[in-house]
Amino acid sequence: MTVAQALLAFAAAATLLTVTPGLDTALVLRTAAVEGARPAALAGLGVMIGCLAWGAAVALGLGVLLAASTLAFTVLKWAGAAYLVWLGLGLILRPRRAFETETAASGPAPTHGNLACLRRGLLTNLLNPKVGVFYVSFLPQFLPQGVPAGPFVFLLAGLHGLMGLAWFTLLIAATQPLSRMLRRPAVVGWLDRLTGGVFLAFGLRLALERR
Repeated sequence: MTVAQALLAFAAAATLLTVTPGLDTALVLRTAAVEGARPAALAGLGVMIGCLAWGAAVALGLGVLLAASTLAFTVLKWAGAAYLVWLGLGLILRPRRAFETETAASGPAPTHGNLACLRRGLLTNLLNPKVGVFYVSFLPQFLPQGVPAGPFVFLLAGLHGLMGLAWFTLLIAATQPLSRMLRRPAVVGWLDRLTGGVFLAFGLRLALERR
């Protein structure tokens, strides 16, 4: 896989993953509905910074691991493939029936101020260990042969963050219509199954790939 092919494949997969509703989407939607566009935009920016922080941590770890042991890096990729297959099957066989923005309200009560909104988005992302596990599992699947692992993985994390920021902008601009759409069981179930198919495909691709 060339660099261009890797970037195109990642862009297609990451776009789907970005629009699949999760905790970050719930936070931005709820903030937009309750506090307004500016606080929601700052919360979304905080989420993006959190993605970059996770990406930097994963990129540094993978770079060091690859430099130390190719075998260890390969084992990590296989473990990531197994995790993606497990996630994919779960989403395909047991898709969610609903998505509620109130799931983002389990944390601290809303606080006003630019820094508070930014911090809320950042902590929502950083305190979710699933983001780190997902990055470790997903991002290495798009690493081309002969490309330094650390910088390329961080680039992918940055692209994912920018996609998220663009999606959050769209959510904020159309809070009520999109919020209603994402609450529909058929939409949530369809997105979960489609995302599960992406996870499953990339997990199986690595498992069947010959090196």
